[in-house]
Amino acid sequence: MSKLLSFFVAMLQRLQLPDELDGNMWRYASLATANRRHRHAELELNLVTRGKGLYLLGARRYEIRRGDLLWLFPAQEHVLIEQTADFAMWIAVFRRRAVKRWAVDRAARPLLQRELQGEACRRLVRQELERSEQLFQELAATDCDPGLKNAGLGYALLHAWKCFEQAAAVPAQALHPAVERAAKIIRSGGDGYSLQELARQAGISTSRLSRLFPQQTGTTIVEFRNRQRVQRFQQERERNPHRNLLDAALDAGFGSYAQFHRVFREMVGCSPKEYGL
Repeated sequence: MSKLLSFFVAMLQRLQLPDELDGNMWRYASLATANRRHRHAELELNLVTRGKGLYLLGARRYEIRRGDLLWLFPAQEHVLIEQTADFAMWIAVFRRRAVKRWAVDRAARPLLQRELQGEACRRLVRQELERSEQLFQELAATDCDPGLKNAGLGYALLHAWKCFEQAAAVPAQALHPAVERAAKIIRSGGDGYSLQELARQAGISTSRLSRLFPQQTGTTIVEFRNRQRVQRFQQERERNPHRNLLDAALDAGFGSYAQFHRVFREMVGCSPKEYGL
């Protein structure tokens, strides 16, 4: 794995877990600040305990409420884009090395995947929800005892997976066809199209596409374009690590080195020079 690819992976997994822990668990309450689409190396679960929200998981949209249990696997980008004022949920994350140690029987093997096949959200019955809430509350209170917390994290992981397998699925909502078409055009190299041309090819008005795209994907069209360009730049640097940065940036779809420099800083948190390119 090249230094650049390693950095991009690291950038997406800054959960700041204590070294002695196999994961962590905490309660999330509705925040005024906006969430950002992200992914990380750890396996994650969310258990909604109050309110309602709208979750984007890859290209799928879930309307979530109390009792919903979601699994977020390492390869899956996700973001909570809407939430009611009373929204709350438990979040738990588990290091991959620990999941390998715990998921020893056949039923738990799916936890080792990088991406879950099928629906990622299911609704627990009241009895299982209340039992899980009590378990998570007890586990969250073990911060001063790493050994106890690690043992509890393993139990919580397997218990939650068992509950998930027995629960009823919450069907995902498909993306609006025009949003899906626009995203496909951008991913396939049409990121240089004007907004008007992109909307025309997607079969929708410019104003509606501008409104629907962030609602359904959690990112603006400009941000989505830039993400695709940085990914293409990343892939080119993987193939040709000694290639001139300007040429690689232009081939990736950036209009100038200045634009590449600005977007790189926004996404990575430092300039290409500060990073060492």
